[in-house]
Formats: sequence, C-alpha cells, structure tokens
Amino acid sequence: MNKNTVRIKEIFESIQGEGPYIGYKQIFVRFCNCNLKCNYCDTEFSSDEYYEEFNAAELADYIKKFDIKSVHSISLTGGEPLLAVDFLKEFLPLAGKLRIYLETNATLADKLAEIIEFVDIIAADIKLESASGVKDSYKFHDKFFEIAKQKECFAKIVFNTGITEEEITECCRLARKHNIEIILQPEMDAEGHTVPSDFAFEVLNKFLKQYSKTRLILQMHKLMKIR
Repeated sequence: MNKNTVRIKEIFESIQGEGPYIGYKQIFVRFCNCNLKCNYCDTEFSSDEYYEEFNAAELADYIKKFDIKSVHSISLTGGEPLLAVDFLKEFLPLAGKLRIYLETNATLADKLAEIIEFVDIIAADIKLESASGVKDSYKFHDKFFEIAKQKECFAKIVFNTGITEEEITECCRLARKHNIEIILQPEMDAEGHTVPSDFAFEVLNKFLKQYSKTRLILQMHKLMKIR
C-alpha cells in the first residue's frame, strides 16, 4: 500500500483569476496547510475539517475525469503545495501532457529545486510585510527566484494602502536581479476593493519608474464571484 498521501481540500474547474494567465480555464488542486499565515488570506486551506486524502496514482486518475482537452493547465494551489514535495515527486510524472502551473508563496526554494523539472509556470508571491504581516521575506524570495527563473515565472504582489517606498524599491530590486515580471494585485475582500483606484494607479507608476516589467491586474474571479 502506497502510504505517500496528501490531504487535498478541493479539486475543481474554473478560470485563472490572477496574473498574466487570467481567463484561462484550469483544473485547480488545492492542497491543505501552509507555512505562512498572511493577514489578507481568505482561502480555506486548513486540514482541520473537510479534506480528501490521495496517493499520487489516485489523484492522477481523479484529474482524468475532467475534460482535460479543454483546460490550459493544472493549477497546484493551496495553502502551499511545496510542503507536499515528496508527494509531488510521485504525482507530477503521472500528470501527462498537461502544463503544471504552480502557485506558491516563494519561500521554499530547496523544495522547488526537487520538482522544478516537472513545472511549466510558476506564479510566485512576494510577501510585503505591510500587507501580509510576513517579516524578512526577501531573503527567502531571493533564493527562490534564483531557482524559479529556470522556468516561466512571474511575481505577484498583493498590496494595500500601507505599502512603503522601501518595499517598492526592494521588490523592484529583486525583480530586476532575476528578470521576472511583476504583477501588482490590489488587496480585495468579500465586498470588493480595499484599495482606491487612484492609489493603485499611483503605486503602479511608482513601480514603473524603477522597473518597466510591471502590470496591475485585479482578481477577476472575485469580481465574477466564482472560485
């Protein structure tokens, strides 16, 4: 009996609501558990209540139930998928020809290195202390992007009105060093925007003065009120 199993919160089809692949249809596999606890996180990924447990073959078979010809990729999300790296080493070779789109908090570089050969696109967060409450994240992100840039990779930055000039400069330095695109994402809650539009545009311009490969993209799935 294969005991290398993982707890999965949910598996579903939807559109990607964030970043440069916004609007593409994906199969989302939401992993339980995370090594961070960001202030703005509204995702239920805890394994305290409902979850399903899969081994690698079972998850691969479950995904085949979907119309895989109609989807762009499999989004591994969470939580933090890289916490299940031993499971991923078994599962990813079974995923067939579907692209693997990894959504990650970009703090677990060593674990990424173990499975990067199987990953096609990396959507990696840069955690601002002003928004997430996570301190000293840049040292983890720096090491992570050194590995991630082997593949297609972009950085997602959730921000609110507390963003500082120092954070902007540090993010641009990090992106410039690794030549990755920045996707700015104004913080949203269940009611919608928490960042005024004029402030968001001001933040975009501040980034663009230091780093041209920057875009501002809202969370489309929240605007459409879908998963």
